[in-house]
Amino acid sequence: MTTPPALSIIVVSYNTREMTLDCLRSIAAETRTPHEVILLDNASSDGSADAIAEAFPQVVLIRETTNHGFAQGNNLAIKRARGNYVLLLNPDTIVLDGAIDKLMAFAERTPEARIWGGRTLYGDRSLNPTSCWRRMTLWSLTSQVLGLSSLFRRNAFFNPEGLGGWKRDTEREVDIVTGCFFLIQKSFWDSLGGFDPTYVMYGEEADLCLRARAVGARPRITPTAEIVHYAGASETVRADKLVRLIKAKTTLIRRHFPAWQRPLAMALLRFWPWSRWQAARFRAMLTNSTAQKEKTESWAQVWARRSEWRQGYPKLP
Repeated sequence: MTTPPALSIIVVSYNTREMTLDCLRSIAAETRTPHEVILLDNASSDGSADAIAEAFPQVVLIRETTNHGFAQGNNLAIKRARGNYVLLLNPDTIVLDGAIDKLMAFAERTPEARIWGGRTLYGDRSLNPTSCWRRMTLWSLTSQVLGLSSLFRRNAFFNPEGLGGWKRDTEREVDIVTGCFFLIQKSFWDSLGGFDPTYVMYGEEADLCLRARAVGARPRITPTAEIVHYAGASETVRADKLVRLIKAKTTLIRRHFPAWQRPLAMALLRFWPWSRWQAARFRAMLTNSTAQKEKTESWAQVWARRSEWRQGYPKLP
């Protein structure tokens, strides 16, 4: 039997064939840490699985006939993992300049964190700030409803979840590491029970990080480990994305807010889409901008579909 690798890299893909192939090429070119790659294809219809099998026969390929979503897809793939560490890596990413090796070195240097992440960039190499977040609070929800988090995006007081204007260029403890580039020891993952599959898409890494923090973890970010994350490649309809996001946030409130805060938090979150719709509508009237009109339409759709998201994700049996 071969010696287990130090790291298992987990990629869950859905209809992102060319991006996934580019991601796998970048892993091979930029990673020296002994590793295995486990790729679960969520029933893609674009020939992803066949293309991956042909180009990367060494990859452990799991072909699914059902789209399990992000959370359950990762849970299934990690059952096959043999590494001491597990890295969740989105298929719409490119590993830059030994980023995975640097993230592993960071983990060895800061074991108390127990969950680690890096710095993400857009395709043009500008900062993509979505690699990490602070947790939701009553104030962060209030700021979103009032539009303050959008108006003062670089202010940590008014945009607390987005961590204000921090450029992710220093090492720092955070509440939530995003699942696009997420390192954890497999034993700790197993002890937490992995992702809660209730979260079909969005919220799963927030839920896991908050559960991890409750048992002493202190997730950390390093700026030295950089990847490109194009973001949203498998879900392009903005209204659909927002509906899923609000369902996830509703479920997070239900699971992680103190009981006395939940009614107000739920009310604020439910008011948020309406307030964003009205704000976008007002800006569209002032500017006659096509982009603002599209935002108005998206938020109007989200508000019209409130019966889909107002109760969050249903608890699985």
